[in-house]
Amino acid sequence: MATFVYIDPVITINSVDLTDHITKATLKIDVEDKETTAFGSAWKTRLGGLKEGTVELEFNQDFAASEVDATIWPLLGSVTAITIKPTSGSTAATNPLYSGNVLVKEYAPLDGSVGDVAKTSVSWPTSGAVARATS
Repeated sequence: MATFVYIDPVITINSVDLTDHITKATLKIDVEDKETTAFGSAWKTRLGGLKEGTVELEFNQDFAASEVDATIWPLLGSVTAITIKPTSGSTAATNPLYSGNVLVKEYAPLDGSVGDVAKTSVSWPTSGAVARATS
């Protein structure tokens, strides 16, 4: 897959496909920066430390059964599975499936101003490894 327009991802939370309600998705992976510079060096040296991730999602809110609120509300405070794939095509080297667990640490069921589309946004840290499957 070359450059593409991000219009057809697949995102599941606790095995529930909420893709049709998600308007923005970000998976960010970071590695701790551990400085190892010793005396006598004119340049800093570094090693990568522990990894961590964050999943940020923006939803069009929906309070119907098996939709956004009904899926997220009972998960608040718990660790749950999440998957994110760039397109709905088959998992492949050009369409990897990222999977792992997130801590559902925040949720704002109501967020908006008069006349706005009812939306909600979340930012959840990963818990454990994030896997990248290509087949």
